[in-house]
Amino acid sequence: MPDASPKAELLRSLGRLARGLSALFWGLPAWLIVAVRTARAEWLAPWAVLPLLALGGVLLFGLWQMSAFQPQERPWRAALDRAKLLGLVNLGLSPFLYWWNRIHALPADQTPPPVQWFFAVSVALLALNGVLFLFNLNIVLERLGAMLPDETLRSDTRQFTAVNRLLLLALLVVAALQRVRNQLPDLPHALSMLPAGLNGGVDWAQLLLLLLPLSMTMALIWKAKEAILQSAFGGRT
Repeated sequence: MPDASPKAELLRSLGRLARGLSALFWGLPAWLIVAVRTARAEWLAPWAVLPLLALGGVLLFGLWQMSAFQPQERPWRAALDRAKLLGLVNLGLSPFLYWWNRIHALPADQTPPPVQWFFAVSVALLALNGVLFLFNLNIVLERLGAMLPDETLRSDTRQFTAVNRLLLLALLVVAALQRVRNQLPDLPHALSMLPAGLNGGVDWAQLLLLLLPLSMTMALIWKAKEAILQSAFGGRT
């Protein structure tokens, strides 16, 4: 009987951990899709920024659920707290994506507001923060894998999170180089012509460098959730 309460508490924390992983698994791709449609399309206009805020809340809910697991582990808690902070920044910057879309939807004969640059900078910060959020989420998964008893999961998580972080760093470097080229038109001829001829390729490279770590992160989240359900709950969902 003395062991019943700690075991019940562990099962509750594992259940919340599994729910948090599920929220992240479904929330990550949904947030990215809605963010792209909010920035480029008009069909989300009737709902304004509400879908993006709701999905940002789903991601924060997932991280909050996961915080019930092993709260005494400092590296795990530190990674989770950083992810929560980045998630809150995402939530705060999300409305600027909708407002930036509204500015670009103005008729050609209408003068945009003088603070247009402010919305553009906010959207750029949102994109940067989204990449940092995914980067830190991989650290969270690495810390989680180190605490779970599945050796195969631990090895896979360690290897693939390292690859994901390298890809995201490469994405930031490519995006920064493209930004420098766009902002500095007086570059030497040899340096300016090469990116100009590869603009389409650079865009595709950035998309690949984002979608690859996103898909691998989702795979690791699903694998961790399945390992938890299998070991603690006998595979029950």
